Amino acid sequence: KARARAGVVRRRVLMAAMIASRAAVRYGPRSHHPNPMLIVMKRDATAEEVAGVVSRVETMGLKANAIPGAQRTAIGITGNLGALDRGSFESLPGVFDVIRVSHPFKLVSREFQPSDTVVQIGRVAIGGPEVVVIGGPCSIESYEQTLRLAQRVRAAGAQLFRGGAYKPRTSPYSFQGLGLPGLEILARVSEEVGLPTVTEALDIDVLDAVAEHADVVQIGARNMQNYTLLKRAGRCGKPILLKRGMTSTVTELLLAAEYILDQGNPNVILCERGIRTFADHARNTLDLSAVPAIEKISHLPVIVDPSHAAGKSGMVRPLARAAIAAGADGVMIEIHDRPAEALSDSEQAILPEEMDRMMNELRALAPVVDRKM
Repeated sequence: KARARAGVVRRRVLMAAMIASRAAVRYGPRSHHPNPMLIVMKRDATAEEVAGVVSRVETMGLKANAIPGAQRTAIGITGNLGALDRGSFESLPGVFDVIRVSHPFKLVSREFQPSDTVVQIGRVAIGGPEVVVIGGPCSIESYEQTLRLAQRVRAAGAQLFRGGAYKPRTSPYSFQGLGLPGLEILARVSEEVGLPTVTEALDIDVLDAVAEHADVVQIGARNMQNYTLLKRAGRCGKPILLKRGMTSTVTELLLAAEYILDQGNPNVILCERGIRTFADHARNTLDLSAVPAIEKISHLPVIVDPSHAAGKSGMVRPLARAAIAAGADGVMIEIHDRPAEALSDSEQAILPEEMDRMMNELRALAPVVDRKM
């Protein structure tokens, strides 16, 4: 009996070892999980001392991300597959402290950058004290339609103009956008009206053209985890508006943003646009709890898209008010002066007169939450 029990134990040990070996081959050793650090410099650290730390990090084959702050400079370390020795950095001139980052996302975390990121788009600042409104049609349909709506958006007081030249549609038979001619219309109208523009890049094939014609590149909900596109967007040289996926968690959204920042682009605007739930009274369920949740753990600005969340024009204004009350840095609204003729998303587009009412409501609400319009 003793020999039999010993045999069972040996078989179990061998089985456990085999499973562990297969897991190591498939996933890598557990110690190889990224474990980045944040190096906090002294208040009086010189530029040479900061450069010395960056150089030390890079000689180790790692990536150093310097983050200037109001009082101190921090340097985030990424690229390591195992734990780093804090002593390797604590003794360097100008170093105040070395902190291990607890979140799976690094560069977007407040541990890396305690102060809020403000994304500057021309004269417009997203993430500062002012509430920003982005307005425009779902799709660019013609030059006349785009110019007409851009003039109404500007007259209402919005700071950016949106319009889709490439449209991701559920049905292959739906209007897919005008493509490059739509981008050219958008750029022409932007110059004539004087509003910066936001438009979506569907894939890496059109990303360069979008970045050339628009001021902000939008990565839509369907592409939130298109990692090839995220990496390329991080190198395109334009601010990125990243929408939350329809079934994605806040952590997954922040990890998607991490891909962009890791490529050297710090100018990322997050967008809550509603998630898929069992509710059927709206197109999606607007998750306003995501706004304060993100602001607690990330320094990136957050806006809300009530149009795609609601899917119904009558809900857009109330949801826009709720978004600002929840602490959002802005809202993105779809408008159309002839919704019945719109080539896409006609049910959720509000009339220009409704946008005027919404802007007045937001102007009254903003001071209540210590913001301004």
